Amino acid sequence: MYKRLVTIACVSVLFAGCATVPLEDDATTTQAKAFNPPSEGHAGLYIYRSGALGGALKKDVWVDGDCVGETAPDVFFYKEVAGDKEHQVSTESEFSPNILSVSTKSGENYFIKQYIKLGVFVGGAGLEEVSSEEGKKVIEKLKMAKQGHCSK
Repeated sequence: MYKRLVTIACVSVLFAGCATVPLEDDATTTQAKAFNPPSEGHAGLYIYRSGALGGALKKDVWVDGDCVGETAPDVFFYKEVAGDKEHQVSTESEFSPNILSVSTKSGENYFIKQYIKLGVFVGGAGLEEVSSEEGKKVIEKLKMAKQGHCSK
């Protein structure tokens, strides 16, 4: 009975409240949503989180060990990285490690979805690369978060 109550309480936390993070201005967001090719010799990474699951949770995201920022529901980041190179995208999670390797080509954009994992211990996060078609469709509905602040 106790385990059932703890599980119900944890799942309730996932749907309660909504974490917020600092957002970019409308002009910066609109420019990112144009999905233009990155600058010469670079690749673009769009990292996003959508949906209400885990709404009260913020999760850090890093690229090659550098802080990109904290995610909250329905936000995205855009970051240019060196092209023609493999990059490590990682996220804060209770279920470690959560690292996604992305092999990039110069001039291309890549789309990475961060998602919240459900389990006995609530609060895990994962990453997966998605098609540009899927990524663009979702990002059109999201707000752009400011980069540079991670909790850890």
